[in-house]
Amino acid sequence: MNAIPAYLGRDVLLLEKLAVKTGLKIISNTGLYGVRNNKFLPKYVENISAENLAKKWIAAFEDGIDGTGIKPGFIKIGVDTTHPLDTLHQKLVIAAAITSLKTGLTIASHTGKAIGLWPQLGILTKMGVSPASFIWVHAQAEDNNKTYLKAAALGCWISLDGLGWDVERHLEKLVYARDHGILDRILILHDAGWYDPQKEQQNIASYTNIFTKLLPALRGHGFTDDEITLLLSDNPAKAYGLVMKG
Repeated sequence: MNAIPAYLGRDVLLLEKLAVKTGLKIISNTGLYGVRNNKFLPKYVENISAENLAKKWIAAFEDGIDGTGIKPGFIKIGVDTTHPLDTLHQKLVIAAAITSLKTGLTIASHTGKAIGLWPQLGILTKMGVSPASFIWVHAQAEDNNKTYLKAAALGCWISLDGLGWDVERHLEKLVYARDHGILDRILILHDAGWYDPQKEQQNIASYTNIFTKLLPALRGHGFTDDEITLLLSDNPAKAYGLVMKG
């Protein structure tokens, strides 16, 4: 899964080349990213309606991204952690809801702390989108673990990202999720990479920590093979699977 959105470096043709060379199945996205006070949003978002924005994202699903024929596997949006949400961010959530209802695509939203989660779920449920079609991205930023129980009870997917550099924090939260019966709502991601082709020398966070550091630590805390399979395979398949509405 590649969560880089449009206007932040998404290159589906490059992803296609990587998929062909490696044999990996790589999922890209449609949507827009409003994080950091809208600095990555194109200017047209200010004036376009949520309905017309959704039409663009639906067209990407039906016809391919930017005329490539490569279709997105999920909707990626991003909001700043405020309540209420910025008006443009509300528009992104509404457009994502419309797109999800039409296409069955899951919505993955860069959110962070839960203060930005609840207004999004409020909009989505009001529009008829199940929380089970929503991924709370960067949920590891939330300090109150009990909040995960509330989100999981609603059916929301809880994505713990940043395993490229922060294994201990994730380990504690994964143990909490297992001990409180919500491991079947948890996703884990490296959130690594960050390669800048314009720089000759740079430190690149690798995509290996899950396998070299986290899995041994989980087994050391008594995680079973079935629980590890749930995290690595079963949960992602369910979270990103198409769910047609009506």
